[in-house]
Amino acid sequence: MKLATWNVNSLNVRLGHVIDWLQANPVDALCLQELKLPDEKFPHDALREIGYHACWAGQKTYNGVAILSRTPLVDVQRNIPGYDDPQQRIIAATLTDPAGPPVRVISAYCPNGQAVGSDKYAYKLDWFQALQRWLNAEIERHPDLAILGDYNVAPTDADVHDPEAWVGNILVSEPERKAFRSLLDLGLRDTFRLFDQAPKIFSWWDYRQMAFRRNMGVRIDHILATPDLAARCTECVVDKTPRGWEKPSDHAPVVARFDMS
Repeated sequence: MKLATWNVNSLNVRLGHVIDWLQANPVDALCLQELKLPDEKFPHDALREIGYHACWAGQKTYNGVAILSRTPLVDVQRNIPGYDDPQQRIIAATLTDPAGPPVRVISAYCPNGQAVGSDKYAYKLDWFQALQRWLNAEIERHPDLAILGDYNVAPTDADVHDPEAWVGNILVSEPERKAFRSLLDLGLRDTFRLFDQAPKIFSWWDYRQMAFRRNMGVRIDHILATPDLAARCTECVVDKTPRGWEKPSDHAPVVARFDMS
C-alpha cells in the first residue's frame, strides 16, 4: 500500500499535474491540501476517469483538503469535531480493501501562523491542541491510522536548509515544534525518520530567490502513522520531480509504502 500527500497550491491550476503524477505513480491514496476551490468546483469527474474515488472539504480561494483513493472511502469526517473553525483544514476517511485491514487516513492542512506572536500564530497553536485531542480519540478507534499533510512545521534543524537563517521565524519556533511533538507523544511516528535519509531533503521551496534550484527548502509535509501501521512502513520518500515542472506547486509529494501482507 502506498499513501501520499501533496499540497498542490490550487487544484484548479494544477489538476493536470495531479493527474499526470497519479498516472505515473498510482498510489492507493493521495491526500491533497490547499485546493483553493469550493465544493461544487471539485473535479471529481476527471479524477473518476483515472480510477480514483474522492472526498473533499473545499473553500473558495483558500485552504481546502481532499483524499483520493483507488478504493471506496467510508466514514468520512470533515473538520475537527467540536472545534468551531470556518477554515477547511481536515478531512478523514477509512480506506476499504477486502484484501487488507481498514486504514484510517486523514488529510491535514495545518495553519501557517503568518508570524510568531501574531493572532494567526495563536490560532495555529490552538488548532494544534484541538487536533491532538481529536487524534487521541481517533487512534483509539483506528489502530491503523495515518495523518498526512502540510503541517507547516519543520520538526528539527535537520529539516531546514539553514537553521541559523530561520531563527525566530515561523515554521521553526519552539512552540510550533512542541505542538508537533505533542502528536508524536500520542504514539504517532514520522515515517520519513524511520529510515536513514540523505541530508537536506525538503518538501517545500519558496518560489523566490531560485530557492528550489539552490535547494533552500524546509521539510514541512509529513506522513505520521500509528505504531502498528508504522511497523509496516518500508519506505518514505519526497518526490521532487513535480517541483521542477512548469508552473509547479511550491510543495513536492511525499510518499510512504506499507507492507500490508
